[in-house]
Amino acid sequence: MHPTRRRFLRFGAASLLAAPFCDQLIRPARAAPAPAPTKRLLVFFSPNGTIHNQWRPTSSDLDLAPGSILEPLADYRDDLLVLDGITFHDADNHEGGMAAMLTAGTGTSLDQHVADALASDHRFRSLELGVQTSAWGGNVQTRMSYRDGAYVTPDDDPQSVWRRLFGDLGDESLLQRRQSVIDLASAELDDLHARLGAAERARLDRHLESLREVERGLQGDGRCEDTPSPDDITASDVYNNDAFPDIAAAQIDLAVQALACGVTPVASVQLSHTVSPAVFTWLGVSDSHHTLSHIDDGNTSGVADFVTCERWISAQVASAISQLGAMEDPDGGSLLDSTVVLWVKEMGDGRAHVCTDVPWLIAGGGFDTGRYLSLGGVSHGDVLDSVRAALGLTGAHYGAGALEVLR
Repeated sequence: MHPTRRRFLRFGAASLLAAPFCDQLIRPARAAPAPAPTKRLLVFFSPNGTIHNQWRPTSSDLDLAPGSILEPLADYRDDLLVLDGITFHDADNHEGGMAAMLTAGTGTSLDQHVADALASDHRFRSLELGVQTSAWGGNVQTRMSYRDGAYVTPDDDPQSVWRRLFGDLGDESLLQRRQSVIDLASAELDDLHARLGAAERARLDRHLESLREVERGLQGDGRCEDTPSPDDITASDVYNNDAFPDIAAAQIDLAVQALACGVTPVASVQLSHTVSPAVFTWLGVSDSHHTLSHIDDGNTSGVADFVTCERWISAQVASAISQLGAMEDPDGGSLLDSTVVLWVKEMGDGRAHVCTDVPWLIAGGGFDTGRYLSLGGVSHGDVLDSVRAALGLTGAHYGAGALEVLR
């Protein structure tokens, strides 16, 4: 049968689904654009800089020394790109570093910029998840995400996040109303499918799979249904210091699940904020993270406590990497292969209050991983542009452009 527009339009709902496909059959199809190297971004933040000799790997091939800050990530060294020697130009101290970290002096942070490019077919442009970020309100100390110069406030309550993402899964009437239009038109589509030749059937199948992908973005897919509510965390716990690890674990799980379900392409997990008052009591530590970040090298027990806290943060990043690596991407490989994980800090040596020699870490797809690089003072805007490039965004935006050494 020679396919014509009139014959396609004999079918009801099926004709609406097949209309773009109809044009492809009547005239030669244009080549589809090449997919982006990676298609998701997960940003982590932890505050107050680092102690460099406790952070740095001992070799360029990522020898993570026992007891070092990054040792909890050792199982994933092949997926890591560990960086230091990054400079935030025209920024210093806690507040300057926090404000410039993801913006490089522009009005929009990396996560929001990427969301603008990737989020057209998703329920949420981006998800900002926090762990005790807002007890001091919204200001340059507590915010890392910006859109057109305005703060983007993270949600510190895992219960609130879960309700936004998955709270309607038990509402059968709502789910019925959201039933796939492809499923509703299945009989007509089966009839149409039977009337086409082999080549046209294959094209229709590809077209319907593209529509399914859009629906998965709008509704989520089956993986969302297994996401438990963080029932053991209540609103009264959100700013309870001792609940910090449970909140962090819940927020990380929710961020990973949101990416896996396709409800957003961009998520961030902000662990407290610069000048963080969090006390890691669950590790037997009695001083705040900010206090420990200023401990002199001569105070060996204080340095050890700071390293203990930082190793715990490394373990949280490792948890996200592990989860992403264990999940299949519908397009092949793991979710980690198609996700850029970016762990950022707002300062280098927190004791000196400087935004030079800042340590960052990248994991996942889009980069030449399994390496440690000291970048020798390169602008962090160039690193942000490198993340943009890994996600298929071209040109310079935050700096001079992507760094070839990272690719």
